[in-house]
Amino acid sequence: MESIIVAVITGGLALIGTLAGSYFSNRKSTALLDYRLNLLEEKVDKHNNLIERTYHLEEQTAIQEEKLKVANHRIDDLEKQVGKGA
Repeated sequence: MESIIVAVITGGLALIGTLAGSYFSNRKSTALLDYRLNLLEEKVDKHNNLIERTYHLEEQTAIQEEKLKVANHRIDDLEKQVGKGA
């Protein structure tokens, strides 16, 4: 009878040790995954910010190109007027 009690206690302690080890291992893995996920989110935010800035720069470039075309047309018109008048 005494050996059964010792076996049950030993088994119970082994079970508690196994459960505790699994719990702490899982907790550590979860913390590492959270950390890596946060780093990935930061990289994605930086990338998205870069894309937004690129679109903004492309819009500004298109506006400047349009202004340059208008200015060139004005210059051409003025040159034609000066040529006719001379």
